[in-house]
Amino acid sequence: MTQAHNPVGWFEIPVTDMDRAKSFYQAMLGCTFDDLPMGQVEMALFPMQQDAIGSSGALVKGAGYAPSAEGLLIYFTAPDLDNVIQRCRDNGGTVVQNRTSIGEHGFIAYIQDTEGNRIGLHTNH
Repeated sequence: MTQAHNPVGWFEIPVTDMDRAKSFYQAMLGCTFDDLPMGQVEMALFPMQQDAIGSSGALVKGAGYAPSAEGLLIYFTAPDLDNVIQRCRDNGGTVVQNRTSIGEHGFIAYIQDTEGNRIGLHTNH
């Protein structure tokens, strides 16, 4: 029997300054990280609940990882979108696009983190 799953199983956000990146995401999203060194690569794992909807991932620093405001885009669920946008601003991030309606699908915003990555934020309300 095949088990249903969502297409994203894991994500990695490239960083150049792990401490700065962890501090930014902790302040903006209110999460904590577990550090997981993987040889020459530094990883800081976002929290994960095994049976919850969605995916988890990590901040990653190492050869072959380069932050970018172009290319792949991930979205973080932000039930209190306006508060998350403000915490982004307060912690060194840049708001690229403020809260924008996407009709029946809720609202989105785009930010640039302290490392230079473009990140999407989404809420249903």
